[in-house]
Formats: sequence, C-alpha cells, structure tokens
Amino acid sequence: LSWAPRPGLPPDTAAALLASGPDGEMLWLDVTHRPEQAPWVRLMGRYLLPPCKHRWHTCAAFLPQEGLLVCGDRRGSLLLFPCNSSSGWAAESPGIVNGGTDPVVENSSNELESSCLLHKGALPLESPLSVLFGLHGKTGVTSVTINRGYIYSTGRDGVYRQLRLRDQQLEVLQKHRPCKGLQWIEELRFTSDGDLLVLGFHADNFVVWSSGTGENIHCIPCGGGHRSWSYCSSPLGEVFAFVKSGDVMLYHCEAKPCEQQVLLASLHGREITCVRRLGAVEMPGRATLNVFVTGSEDTTACVLVLSENSRAAVPLARLSDHISSVRTLAFAMGPGDEGTGDEGLSALLFSAGGRAQIECYRLLCVGDTASESAVACQVIHVASHRLDKHWEQKKNRHKLVKMDPETRYMSLSVVPGTSTKQLPTPWKFLAAACSDGSVRIFGLLEAAHKLVLVAESFHHQRCVLKVESFLHTGAGGERHLLCSGATDGSIAFWDITGPIMDAADALHQAEGEMQLLGECRCPADPQLPLTKVSIALLTEPIYPALDAPLVTVMAHSCGVNSLHIRETPEARYLVASGSDDGSIHVCLLEVALGRGEAGAGTCLQLLERASRPCAHAAHVTGIRLLRPDLLLSASVDQRLTLWKRRPGELVPLSTTFFHVPDLAELDCWEVVEAGGELRYYCVLCGQGLELLCGTASSEPNLLHERLPSNGAGV
Repeated sequence: LSWAPRPGLPPDTAAALLASGPDGEMLWLDVTHRPEQAPWVRLMGRYLLPPCKHRWHTCAAFLPQEGLLVCGDRRGSLLLFPCNSSSGWAAESPGIVNGGTDPVVENSSNELESSCLLHKGALPLESPLSVLFGLHGKTGVTSVTINRGYIYSTGRDGVYRQLRLRDQQLEVLQKHRPCKGLQWIEELRFTSDGDLLVLGFHADNFVVWSSGTGENIHCIPCGGGHRSWSYCSSPLGEVFAFVKSGDVMLYHCEAKPCEQQVLLASLHGREITCVRRLGAVEMPGRATLNVFVTGSEDTTACVLVLSENSRAAVPLARLSDHISSVRTLAFAMGPGDEGTGDEGLSALLFSAGGRAQIECYRLLCVGDTASESAVACQVIHVASHRLDKHWEQKKNRHKLVKMDPETRYMSLSVVPGTSTKQLPTPWKFLAAACSDGSVRIFGLLEAAHKLVLVAESFHHQRCVLKVESFLHTGAGGERHLLCSGATDGSIAFWDITGPIMDAADALHQAEGEMQLLGECRCPADPQLPLTKVSIALLTEPIYPALDAPLVTVMAHSCGVNSLHIRETPEARYLVASGSDDGSIHVCLLEVALGRGEAGAGTCLQLLERASRPCAHAAHVTGIRLLRPDLLLSASVDQRLTLWKRRPGELVPLSTTFFHVPDLAELDCWEVVEAGGELRYYCVLCGQGLELLCGTASSEPNLLHERLPSNGAGV
C-alpha cells in the first residue's frame, strides 16, 4: 500500500491509495474522508506490473497535465501508466440520496472494500506505456517526486535520477550522487529557497543532506533503515519520528540562529583542474552572461554562470558521474548545436580524467528571468566509457592482473568537421591523450547513447599530456589532423582521416543492416533498438592502430603542458606550446595534400620555428594564439604575458600578475564591443577561478579589468 497526493482534490481530505495484489495487479483508489463520516472510496484504475520476483510497487506520483501515473517497484524499475480521472467506479453506500457525495456513518469499510473488488472487472487492466527496468538496482525505488515538470526518483543504490517525459516515454537525463557513503536515499524535498534536501540513511543514522550547501543539516542516530519514519521541517524546528524495537521514538530539535556566514561560496571542494567557456547568453535589458564549465579533483564538473556586473560565479548544475578526478573538458559545437538569444546555448560536453573514464552530456542553457542566476541549464547524460569496463565484467577477475589500473585521460579534443550528414544519425569523434602513453580516438553515436573506441597508438611510449585536432581543407580534399605532446617534450602530428572514414563506413553499413534485425531490443536497455553497432559493443572489441605520425618535432626538454593551434590567413598552421621548463615554442606548418585515397600523399612541412627559453619561472600551463602575431602565456609563477611573434623570435610586450595559485589551465575568447573595439577575455583556474579582460592594440593594454577569484573550497 502507498499513498499519493491526488491532483485536483484537497490534500487534507482526499488522496490516492495504490494497492498491489496478486499476479502483479495494482489498484488505484481515490479515498475521500471527512470528520465523523465514513470514507468514500472510488476505484479509478487497474494496472499490471511487469513480471519479476518481487512484484509490487513501492511509490507513485501523478503527472496531472499529461494524465499519467509514474510508479516505482521493488525490483528497482520505473513504470509509466495512463490514468484517466473521468473513468472509475464509485463504491457508494445506500445512504447516499439523490446522488449526494456524503456517505452515512453506518457504512463500514469492509462493505466499501468488497464493493470495489466486486466491480473492478468493469475497468480494463492497463499495461505500462514505458518501463525502465532495474533503473535503481535490485533494492527497489524508494520515492518518486515531480518538480517543475521533471521526474525525480530515488533508490537504495546511492543515487537519485532526473527524468523527463518525451512522447509518453520516460527518458533519464542524469543521475546525482549526493555525498559519499549515503547509499540509502529515501526521499527528495524541494525547498522554497531553491535548495534540494536529500533524506536517507547513512550507516545507523538518519541524514538530511543539503545539495545547496553540500553538507549534512541533520544527523540523527536511529539504528539505520528498514523502519517506518516521518520527517517534518518548519521554521520553528525539525521533528523526526521513527519506530524502533516496537516503540515510537520522537526526535525534536528547535531552530537555532545561524552564526556562520559565507563570505565567498566555493565552486569545488578541491583544486580546479580545467575550465572551458561554453558561450554567452544574451537577455534583453541585461548584461551578457558567460557560461563556463569547470572540472576538479573533487570528481565533479560544474556548470556555472559568471556576470561582469555582479562579479559572482553562480553554479547552474553539478555533474557527479565521475569516480575519480576530472582532468580535462571539451565541447562539440557545430552547425545547429549553438544558438544565442532566445534559443540559448546547446553543446555536447565531454569530461574525462582518472580511472580512464569519459562522460558525455548534452547541455542546454537558456535565459530564465525567474531564477537567481538568470540562466536555466538542462543537462542530459548521453554516454560514458571506461577502458576497464570489460575487465570488471570478467569472472574471477580477482585472480587476474589488471592492466594500467591508474590510466588517466590528460587531455581531450573534439575532431572538427566529422558530423557525417549522409547518415541518419550524426557521428562525432574525440581524441584523447592518455597517461599510459597512448593516443586514442573515440566515436560518439548520440542517438544510440554509445561512445566507442575507434583507434589507438602507443607511439610516444610515455605519458601523453596534450592533444589538439584541426581540419585542413585544400584542393586534394579534407584532412583530419591531430597534434599530441608528451612528457619528453616531443610534439607529434598525425593524419587520422583514415580511421575516421573507416569508422564512418562501418556505421553506414550497420545502418543498412538494421532492417534484418527487425524489432530486436538491446538487453542492457529495452528501449534501445539493437543495431549491429550495439551488438558489437556487448563483446570485447578489437581496436585498430593509428598510422605512424607524419612529423615529430622536439620542441622542449621536458613535458608539454600547454598546446594551441591556430590557422593563418594563408591556410598555414601555427602551433604554440609551453613546457615544464618554462619555455615557449612556436612553429609554422604547411599541409601538402596528394590525390588518391584518404591519407595518401599527406605531408607536413616545417616552415618556421621560434623558441623562448625561460619565458616563465615555472611550468607554462596555459597558452593561446590570440592572433597570428600575438601570443598569450600563463604560468604557475602567476604571470600572464603577452608576446609579439616575429620571424624566428618572440618579443615580450606586457605582463600582469593574477591571483590564482597553482594555475592549471586557461581559456580565451574575443568580443567585439558596441563601439567596434576588440577585447580579449581570459579565464584562469587552479586554486580558484579568475576572469580578466583587456585590449591588444599597437600598444597593448593587457587585461586592464579584473574580476575577483573564486576560491576552491578554502
């Protein structure tokens, strides 16, 4: 049995009662009660739960606008049923006169119950419209909540999920892990001030976790879960009641004045390792709002908005799917992926880091005047990939030696120009620099929610720190080129056109063979059609190797910590890099294309090199080519330097100091102001976050305006 608030009826006198019975049949009854009167019961619907060992529901919630019912069962599945409030059979007593709705006191509950059960055959037995089987594991779904049109479900698997309804199908947007160790989540409560409270059991304590502040509000020793409980919060205090050893226990805590005041809220609990600018959201009558994504050692990525007027960073969404640190971020923003103004921003976000884990999300940011940040962000989890996934599925894996258990992704780069328009489903590619000495190429099929390893190479034989990809278009056709830097100071240039074309052809063949599979479904996700590609993903794949690099340049004496590529007006390419030894290196390349098959005759010619030893007093962790003749570098020595590029040399123009210690990365972009002035913006991350801006004219005034840093949990 479970109760659910009934939309359209007063909550103090009416509610919906859901009862699970034999053979997976669930009844929906509307129960109305008034003081000193017998309840009035109306049978509204009959539903059939999917077959499983524990065939009963655990929670339910109504979607009034869509006329649907969402419920969770003991098997951990989420089910969607149709519900029509106009249908139903009323179990009324003979004492009701002239169709009145006030039953007499003499009516007993047993008569009402038997009357409902006798006439339940008049209603059809509805099957679920959508099933997400085992979404929360085998321990069951504990609650279902509706808030702002989204569906939230909790379970005893330590996560809560956000879902939406699309064409009468349940679609998982993302999952959240509130805090470490909170495996038994019971309920979610949304407060009036925008906070989300997570209620659950941690060990033998009842815990109320605040998602807004990231801390436990209450921790009450009660003996743990598997007990009846109730929690109530009000401005006067907190009340928690529970049953223990047959006794009803009551815990009461009076509200106390808060003596703690947060001067500057932290974005992350540990160092910020990477930052990327998604774009700007423009709203009428307001200043432009910049949207960023940051990754941290605390295993989370944060989508935040930063306004020049308020000079404050406001988090929009927090991504907590990683099991280790987030080291690098990348965006895929092609034609149709990005909009401004009323359409907002849309992009694919890739995040990667420790434990060889990559996560992919679809971000949609639009203006929202009702929210505090003035921007609303929707996050949809698209796909994920781990190198050791197949290893973890092997039997007796404790007897085997796991290869490279600490492999980390150090850098990501989305290969441009790879959206194959001739296929029904877009296919995007991603290059990754890995700590095990490999350069890997991945393919993303967004429609199937699959991220596939396409090719790899261990040419460097040491940790690869940075990777950048670029597209060259010439008379001989298009070439997808890749640049990678390793810990020995070498920079390798690859032609990856062949592996990308082979993967696109394989996808095209798989699309052609889909008709042979009919209505087959993937066992991992019954809602997903089982194509040839998804069949191959269920087995141990074989990864082809990349060809040898076209050119390898020894640019530094030690690790390449920063890398950036910019195309010149002459269709040549400037490659700038910074190293652990504090040096900066810039080279000019020209691509020569031959005719024939993909990759045949492709060569790179090194036209010019310029190096600046000891450009900084510490590691150069950020570098950007603002223009073909202007270079910006940032270092752990907390200096941001602008350089003038001349044939064979780099001349310093100006230097400014920033406040963020242990600089990890920078990102730059340019904005044309209303008067036509070109301004450059720079965001830096490390032990904090800082935004600077300035101009670069004939006599540059570098970064003359500064926004304050935001600490990383200090």
